Amino acid sequence: MQEMKTVIDKIKEYDTIIIHRHQKPDPDALGSQVGLKELIKENFPDKKVYAVGYDEPSLTYLTTMDQISDDTYKGALVIVCDTANTPRIDDARYSTGDFLIKIDHHPNDDAYGDFLYVDDSASSASEIITEFAMTFGLKLNSESARMLYAGIVGDTGRFLYPATTSRTMYLASILREQDFDFAKLGRQMDSVDLNIAKLQGYVFENIVIDENGAAYVTLSQELLKSYGVTESEVSSVVPTPGRVASIEAWVLFVEQPEGYYRVNLRSKTTVINEIAKNHRGGGHIFASGAVSKNIDENKEIYQELQAAVANK
Repeated sequence: MQEMKTVIDKIKEYDTIIIHRHQKPDPDALGSQVGLKELIKENFPDKKVYAVGYDEPSLTYLTTMDQISDDTYKGALVIVCDTANTPRIDDARYSTGDFLIKIDHHPNDDAYGDFLYVDDSASSASEIITEFAMTFGLKLNSESARMLYAGIVGDTGRFLYPATTSRTMYLASILREQDFDFAKLGRQMDSVDLNIAKLQGYVFENIVIDENGAAYVTLSQELLKSYGVTESEVSSVVPTPGRVASIEAWVLFVEQPEGYYRVNLRSKTTVINEIAKNHRGGGHIFASGAVSKNIDENKEIYQELQAAVANK
């Protein structure tokens, strides 16, 4: 409560507030960022509030970003949502404001900012923002509720992931009471373009699974180009192996134009974030990311995943 009070006090103190989130945003990154923006605008209409970063083409149905000058940061409060470490913050100007707040639900391995509000028991950053609104009696409007609901739905896998709690469901129900097109949002979040659906089919056809349910698949640059899928769109493919009953944990190796691999680790019940930490990454216990230099390191990561699943 006291930590949350510091956040509301700082919001009241500053006239200009600029909100950031992580690169290659997902619904929770955008939901917490723009949900907070709309929440502040609704309750403090005299303040100037901006959400900045790259416009992810596959998520423009949710929102688009504000364009602001460097001068806007002078004397401004900057809030970074849903971003575990500084290299992942979208828009490097985040450090040029007057005061920096980190709001996040990932393990706090990079304690950046002048003030931190981190709750790694929350399902999502959007859940934290919703809790913040309820704690201080802030009024929700349809747009803040839509964005925060999208964030919670996105990071809980539609309430299927272990981080979903009764509190998560309660807060989602509060958001659902607001007047936004719930059915339309659900359709938008559940829909994929045909080329992504075809890539999902490739994953099902080509994934390698060992006897204990440890699985991997590699997506090369050549393959992504043949399907017309951008690297940022691959995020919608990452959960795909989890639908296979015999798969316990999996890793998607996504080749980058520079030659290294982005490593997407996911699990149903096996802890995998320590594997990510071994390879320049980290994250949640069942959902983490890392970086691999080459195919040999990919093999090492898969072997570590196999050992983790076998010893669970």
